[in-house]
Amino acid sequence: MAGHEIPEPADRKQVADPLSDQQAAEEACHSCDPAFRHGVVVGFDGSTSSERALAYAIGMARRTGSGLIIVHVANRLPTTVWAGCEPPVFVDVPDHRTEVLGLELACADYLSEVPWVLVERGGDICHELEEVGREYSADAIVVGSTHGIVGRIFGSVAGRLARRAQRPVVVIP
Repeated sequence: MAGHEIPEPADRKQVADPLSDQQAAEEACHSCDPAFRHGVVVGFDGSTSSERALAYAIGMARRTGSGLIIVHVANRLPTTVWAGCEPPVFVDVPDHRTEVLGLELACADYLSEVPWVLVERGGDICHELEEVGREYSADAIVVGSTHGIVGRIFGSVAGRLARRAQRPVVVIP
């Protein structure tokens, strides 16, 4: 019938909205402090190799006049044993180490030369460093090298990150 419209049901839900996906991506992009856009991301856990990486990243940020994004990735532990039927479920373990690292960094004189922010994440270290780098449109990711048997057996974070990252990765020995 001409001029007659069928009303949409009130409880009808839209399956996919490409506009909302784009808006969500823009919100995530704009949620970062603009002072740190195109900054230097550095993985930091308080170890000797991460302290060397932090020192290099500070110099790099100072030379380029950019901000420093210090990333600490908290532990995640499986809550179930994978028996081949279901993938393991991971839970975030409260990691008070980030608070301690934040206090240590806040008291450090060597960080007074550059603007910096500490970001805590949970999950796979490589994935989280790359994700933070993407969110901040980082110019580079700086990590310390892994020394030890675990890195040789399972592959180091630096090696895995260098193979998969979409931006330059600087590995500090």
